[in-house]
Amino acid sequence: MKYKFEYNDLRAAITVVNVVLIMKYGLSIAWFGLVVAFIGMIKDVSVDKKWNGFIMHMANAILNIFFLAQIF
Repeated sequence: MKYKFEYNDLRAAITVVNVVLIMKYGLSIAWFGLVVAFIGMIKDVSVDKKWNGFIMHMANAILNIFFLAQIF
């Protein structure tokens, strides 16, 4: 079976990069993850129209908001 690259593969990789950057450089990198999550949520609602992607991005947004709240 031939591998088919999907947009969600890229988003999953970006999520992993976000976690690694937070661990390495600190919680302020959570702004990057929050932006990616909000862009993903907009795309899920407007283009993909799939709840599973929206829920995944909403969870990432909540997690990144939690990290940002730890700064203040």
